[in-house]
Amino acid sequence: MASIIKANQLQDFGGNSILTSDGAGVVTPNASGIKNTPAFEAYLSSAQSVSDNTATKAQPNTELFDTDSAYDNSSTYRFTPQVAGKYLLWGAIAGYSDGSSYMNVTKSMIYKNGSVVRNVTMDLRGNPGRYLMPHVQTIQEANGSSDYFEFYGTVNGTTGSQTFQASTSNLDGTRWGAYKIIE
Repeated sequence: MASIIKANQLQDFGGNSILTSDGAGVVTPNASGIKNTPAFEAYLSSAQSVSDNTATKAQPNTELFDTDSAYDNSSTYRFTPQVAGKYLLWGAIAGYSDGSSYMNVTKSMIYKNGSVVRNVTMDLRGNPGRYLMPHVQTIQEANGSSDYFEFYGTVNGTTGSQTFQASTSNLDGTRWGAYKIIE
């Protein structure tokens, strides 16, 4: 025989609300330890010109969401979570060489406090193309006060100009994001 417990709030022994329900099946976690925030996702709304074979900070300027205003989408393009914990960070540089050139290499890199912590490289020097989109991800610890993360890329073409390609809310293009993982 199955039992059913009905409640609209789950509290700990101190009377603190851990979970609430709206009565229609929507459950809201209230304890910070069970929330996946801060979290954000941002994309590049127009192509960003980059110097050939030079690590360049991506400038994704359009936020799909930013739960705690932890991502600066207009000047530093940094994610600075003010909650200590582990974070999953991910991104994709959409490297492109214009019609008069071919691309050899594109890299996507995540930086923590000014240093690379993870990079992914797509190298097509044997058979160059015009568009590459390597995806990178990492789990990193943040101290909740001063640690920050940035997203960089490199595009290496044979001639012509290189860019980080723009995106829209749901299509390929340069984008990155992060969220706190539950420990």
